[in-house]
Amino acid sequence: MKKQALIVAALFAATASVVAVLATSAGGGTRSASAKPITIGISLSLSGDFSDPGKAARRGYDLWQQVVNAHGGILGRTVKLKIVDDASSPNQAVSNYTTLITRDHVDLVFGPFSTLLTAPSARVAYRYGYAFVEPAGGGPAVFQQKLPNVFFAQPAPVINCGDPFVHFLASIPTSKRPTSGAYPALDDPFASPIAARMQGQLSHKGVKSVFKTIYPPETTDFSPIVAKMASKHPQLVAAGTQSDDAYGLVRAMIQLKLNPKFVFLSNGASSALEFPDKVGRSQTDGIFSCGDWFPQAKNQGNNQFVAAYLKKYHGSALAIDSGSAEAYAVGQIIQAVAKKTHSINNKTVIKTLHKGKWPTVEGNLSWNKYGAPKGSDILVEWIHGKLLPVWPKSLALHKPTYPKPRWH
Repeated sequence: MKKQALIVAALFAATASVVAVLATSAGGGTRSASAKPITIGISLSLSGDFSDPGKAARRGYDLWQQVVNAHGGILGRTVKLKIVDDASSPNQAVSNYTTLITRDHVDLVFGPFSTLLTAPSARVAYRYGYAFVEPAGGGPAVFQQKLPNVFFAQPAPVINCGDPFVHFLASIPTSKRPTSGAYPALDDPFASPIAARMQGQLSHKGVKSVFKTIYPPETTDFSPIVAKMASKHPQLVAAGTQSDDAYGLVRAMIQLKLNPKFVFLSNGASSALEFPDKVGRSQTDGIFSCGDWFPQAKNQGNNQFVAAYLKKYHGSALAIDSGSAEAYAVGQIIQAVAKKTHSINNKTVIKTLHKGKWPTVEGNLSWNKYGAPKGSDILVEWIHGKLLPVWPKSLALHKPTYPKPRWH
């Protein structure tokens, strides 16, 4: 009897060990009380010029952490985020990531907001052998570095942001298209390439360029820029913007009564939460922007993301900033790699992400060898105070409306 009891005990112990291994091999699973947390280091713009989108990204990161930990963490380990403020400064972002890696010895790093901060931060991650999955640094300056550790968690490189708008304009009757265009742009590696690309594309389609300028990041008074632009009477304003400058341009156009038939802003207007608050909801109608996510999208985990977001932050689904979805997608990508490989080793993450497609709230993502995504963006427009996808037709929730209503 004693021998049988020992055999039974041994079998029970072996079975328990197998169960524990299986639990920690999945992306979530039973959390081990003794397992060390997975610490992820992130530098974000919680103050400075990029603080609005930086805070939106933080909401997405924090929400993903809450959701993944509620489902057992990653590989049975709790996820811990170490988020530090970079004050929208590239130098501070570089310092933050260097500290997170070399002093804090975080397991992983996630990217910051903007191309301006992502490009130098990615070099730090590459120097130390870290994967760099990032939510909002999709400008040419990031991919031109040719770093194999970068993965931009959006459907398309941001230089293509204006492409859906150009395609939409080409689809409408010739008599309704703009014949002249103005192209103001922020001196920023995200914003100005978008405006330049759109100017080239539209010029080839017969839209005469009547105004172009690149203004410095410290610009706060946009009246002189808009006054010069207004003197050229453009039917189209296609601006390469971030956030604060987008709000400033709109306020100046309202003040000086510049009423083009079409207004496109690459960023700023894409924030369902901040834009109406900054310029007035009644003034948003007819303004276009590029988008990478919308709450009704039928992408992996999107319903869960929207429900969890509203439970945590309240508000309405249409007011969720796409920057939150982008950050959430970063977490999904790492979670999926861990589930597939049973590892969060940085070399493994980098090698694994260079193959296949990865389902996220941003869609099924894949990248070239330097982290540029292979998909396309969508065109969004403010219609009756709501930001809605309007192009391509297959994804549209409303037909595009034009010309833009006059300011009031």
